[in-house]
Amino acid sequence: MKVTLDCALCSFKRGCMEILEATKDPEIQLEAVQRLLCLLCEEFKPTAVPAVIGTMRERLIREVTGNPDPYAEKKRICNREALRILPYAERVISSRQDAESRFRMACLVAIVGNIIEFGIPGHEFTFEEINQLIQRAENELAIDDLSEAFKIAQKAKLILLLTDNAGEIAFDTLLVKELKKIAKNGKVIVGVKGKPAINDATLEDALSVGMDKVADEIVTTGSDVIGLIPSECSSDFLNVYEASDFVIAKGMAYAETLTELELRKPHLLLLRTKCPTVAGYFKVPRYRNVAKLILKNFEQ
Repeated sequence: MKVTLDCALCSFKRGCMEILEATKDPEIQLEAVQRLLCLLCEEFKPTAVPAVIGTMRERLIREVTGNPDPYAEKKRICNREALRILPYAERVISSRQDAESRFRMACLVAIVGNIIEFGIPGHEFTFEEINQLIQRAENELAIDDLSEAFKIAQKAKLILLLTDNAGEIAFDTLLVKELKKIAKNGKVIVGVKGKPAINDATLEDALSVGMDKVADEIVTTGSDVIGLIPSECSSDFLNVYEASDFVIAKGMAYAETLTELELRKPHLLLLRTKCPTVAGYFKVPRYRNVAKLILKNFEQ
């Protein structure tokens, strides 16, 4: 997935908001903004991938401000608030009568959790609206490949779930529970970021929401890359990724990067179209739920 004009505004706005979170020093703030503008001037090209530009932006902000995790406190708040809502989401899933319906609802709940993201122009969220979004999640599902994904999950020996944001990862625990019931003889491994990047979930976030109690294993990408860039990941992570026979990837950044790769196994993309670029790529309206199954190299 390549950048569009909207990505320029988004990259700059997200950078400015994070700079304000990272430091209160006006001189450092201005230096970081100047460096960010230079970065965008050099790297923002028609061939660029949004998540790659985002990764460069994050590294620059951490370097200039010296703050290794500007959103650390907000991530803790997101995890806490998501855990507060979790019992309701679990009741909604368990109310479904059969395994496929519960899997379907767990995917929808996980997609709703994807609203927990900061700094995207035009995208705002509150935790109070999550219950309502869960109730209407089915109606807002613009791409629905969940029935086919269920069949693949049933046969899978190793499922890798790539998580996205803090807070959101709490809802992913419910999907992991359903996957373990479906793939009775298989394993479910959860992947998180190796280092802080925006509000992406790290191992600390996974442990704080109890992911270690439901997943067979938690691995980190060994990197701070937004999305998936194999050359930036650790060999341990790549071994798990290559060994898996079904990958479920959460969020827009994974969609942005995975659609640039030669994929050799089924990938299920679960995301909310929070920006015009991603919505346009999938040819659906903005603010919709997407469950897109990629069975081979992605074709528009």
